[in-house]
Amino acid sequence: MVLERPWLASYPAGVPQQIDPGEYPSIISVLQSSLEKYRDRPAFSHMGRSITYAQVDAYSRQFAAYLLGELKLRKGDRVAIMMPNCLQYPIATFGVLRAGLTVVNTNPMYTARELKHQLVDSGASAILVLDNFGRTVQEVLADTQVTQVITTGLGDLLPFPKGAIVNFVLKHVKKMVPDYDIRGAIRFRDALAAGERHALPSVDIAPDDIAFLQYTGGTTGVSKGAMLTHRNLVANMQQASTWIGTNARMGEEVIITALPLYHIFALTANCLVFMKFGGHNHLITNPRDMPGFVKELSKVPFTAITGVNTLFNGLLNTPGFDKLDFSHLSLSLGGGTAVQRSVAERWKQVTGCTLVEAYGLTETSPAACINPMDLEEYNGSIGLPVPSTDACILGEDGRPLPAGEIGELCIRGPQVMKGYWQHPEETARIIDADGWLHTGDMARMDEKGFFYVVDRKKDMILVSGFNVYPNEVEDVVAMMPGVLEVAAVGVPDEKSGEAVKVVIVKKDPALTEEQVRAHARENLTGYKQPKYVEFRSELPKSNVGKILRRELREEAVA
Repeated sequence: MVLERPWLASYPAGVPQQIDPGEYPSIISVLQSSLEKYRDRPAFSHMGRSITYAQVDAYSRQFAAYLLGELKLRKGDRVAIMMPNCLQYPIATFGVLRAGLTVVNTNPMYTARELKHQLVDSGASAILVLDNFGRTVQEVLADTQVTQVITTGLGDLLPFPKGAIVNFVLKHVKKMVPDYDIRGAIRFRDALAAGERHALPSVDIAPDDIAFLQYTGGTTGVSKGAMLTHRNLVANMQQASTWIGTNARMGEEVIITALPLYHIFALTANCLVFMKFGGHNHLITNPRDMPGFVKELSKVPFTAITGVNTLFNGLLNTPGFDKLDFSHLSLSLGGGTAVQRSVAERWKQVTGCTLVEAYGLTETSPAACINPMDLEEYNGSIGLPVPSTDACILGEDGRPLPAGEIGELCIRGPQVMKGYWQHPEETARIIDADGWLHTGDMARMDEKGFFYVVDRKKDMILVSGFNVYPNEVEDVVAMMPGVLEVAAVGVPDEKSGEAVKVVIVKKDPALTEEQVRAHARENLTGYKQPKYVEFRSELPKSNVGKILRRELREEAVA
């Protein structure tokens, strides 16, 4: 197709039309550059402790040496990391990558069923897990290929006695660490000490090597691993950093990281891009504790913050937030789910900083479109395609549509994933022969090249920025003997953007709403669990017997 690129004329001053994805051969080469430039600068802070770039260098080198020297892992082997935001996360991640291995980011809130699928599918050889979630790992370990478990406590890298107190309170006072017993498990600190005994061999990391297996839901209900290569992520780092770099001060940025680093948004935008900038990441473990979050913010002269709509909305509605010092804040970036106009306008009013919306997918590493950093006001758009990225709107016939018309948004660029791990048929379905990734999002482009998402082609439900696929929810609920038929749909929700609703036809008249909820709690992560449960005598269906989720959604909205 002949592609016009009207967005290039709308690019902010200083932003190039192209990036060089080959400038760095790997994520580690970008890291090494930052380690040399910013050695003495704080890189990550958590619960009052900061570690410098030099310490990230030393610790990640030790962990890499442990994985290769002690565990004898080989290039390309997968290592799962199952933890919230804490100092161990970036150390372990950079260690795995330095060893030429692949990071399997694992949501620590997964149920045993979900964790087992991911570990088996990825073929992970080792897993690093926070104590709070050790019992879940213990439950599934025998059914996986995992040969080594590495455990750690939230306070393990904090100075004595604070670290010991944090671990004691979490386990014995707050009861947040269930007992578990994993034979042969090693503590993270001991793994680092073991790594010190080994020299880290030179590992040749190629651009096409898989850096991350980033799991995302599928329309079939099966979670699939997006193969994100070093080239994909280096390209996206380059794209995002040239875009927001016009608004950034190298070696001086202080960014608040409240979104989990195991999620692609914070992984790339906060951890990788700001590492390239020599930025200082303040890690927030539990942003749901809004008063505690605001208290943390009061201690930090932060220059940047990323989040989803619900996070920004939650802060705005927490007492004391409007009293914070926003004089240093120059970047507020929203993504993961649509930013609501009312939230963006109030954010600007309270902080004086425009909430800039961006758009991406796990499959695009994730940034595909970002609004200009010099945007005066929220504009309802997802922005312009970033450098070296093409975007188009395709009609039902697969042909490009003119400006203003609604069709499927498709993306092409060096940040588009290699494909889905061990799912060639799913890869071929989403990436066509010309390299276009079909997003499943319905959108339009205006004359200046700004894109606007209007709806989703898929039935995907977006809860606080996390993808929930109806088939998975339906499969879990349908496991109940008392359920005859079930449909899951997304319905509007003030707090999370959308919430899951299940509509059930009973097989057993005695089936109750609480039984459904209890079953869901046991088998689904919190954000996937139905907020609403409705019983009906029948579900709307097409003439071939397909359940019409669309009708259920429209009824719920009405």
